[in-house]
Amino acid sequence: MKKKYHFPFLFYGVLTFIVGMFIYLVGVLLGIPRYIFDLHSLYRIQELLVWYSGIPIILSLALACIDFFLFFDTKRFSEPLRTSELANRSITVALTAYNDEASIGESVADFLAHPNVKRVIVVSNNSSDGTIEVSAKAGAITFNEKLAGYGRCVFRCIVEAVKHEDTDLIVLCEGDCTFVSADIDKLLAYAPHADIVNGTRTTEILRQRTTQLSTFMLYGNVFVAKLLEAKHFGRCTLTDVGTTYKLFNRRKIQEMLHFLNPGINLEFNAHFLDMALKSDFRLLECPITFHPRVGQSKGGNANNWKGFTVGLKMIRGIIFGWKPAV
Repeated sequence: MKKKYHFPFLFYGVLTFIVGMFIYLVGVLLGIPRYIFDLHSLYRIQELLVWYSGIPIILSLALACIDFFLFFDTKRFSEPLRTSELANRSITVALTAYNDEASIGESVADFLAHPNVKRVIVVSNNSSDGTIEVSAKAGAITFNEKLAGYGRCVFRCIVEAVKHEDTDLIVLCEGDCTFVSADIDKLLAYAPHADIVNGTRTTEILRQRTTQLSTFMLYGNVFVAKLLEAKHFGRCTLTDVGTTYKLFNRRKIQEMLHFLNPGINLEFNAHFLDMALKSDFRLLECPITFHPRVGQSKGGNANNWKGFTVGLKMIRGIIFGWKPAV
């Protein structure tokens, strides 16, 4: 599991570039009050900000060039491309749920109908409605995670799923009907090449016109994904760090359990991907369909402001390390 450490020059180059552009924009925008209110005293401040913003911008380009031209080959996987077929294509599906009584029965039935799915597990995050009863009636194996938090629910899903040794693959998903079982076939097509297949919701033609993932959240998600990609330069291509829909190898995910912090809340998916890449797992993305949820969103997609705050926590975790929710 241990890998040779490589300093993330491109990652810090991106951060430095953002700082430089922020300073430049502040300097430019100071021209508005300077002209409107005839504040000549702002001219010198404006001049300094615009002029010195070039220092972090030039530094960012230098850092990026170091990674691109000196270290790119050493940061890539040295092992050959994986092409061998899967010996066991049976799947255990684990669905997260929180007050999803209106959708969970339909979601369980959909996944159980897939020919590769052997069982469906539903982990309710201490729901106050009939989520567990409806899940069990639909044919799922049910658990109730009493500790609140999306991260704890996802972690419990993984813990319960890895116990079933008759399936080599685990699919993690949500029970709100935003994802469908038909996309398992797409994930399976990529499964021989990676340890984790991350379903991305950012392919425009595969998204329903109206979902809880607004345009602001979509492109904010892409931005955070590219920041994480820069941190692990040469190891992945990412466009979605907020999706729950994933397929992974059961044995590999067992190795990763002690790296994960279930106390992290709505930003847990970004934490999961960061830890997977840090642990040298092979990670790739697969475009999946994304549908309007049944019921009300309780997660980071509830509204743009909540999505923004979750995104900031993801960025903080990627830069400074992951801290559990208080």
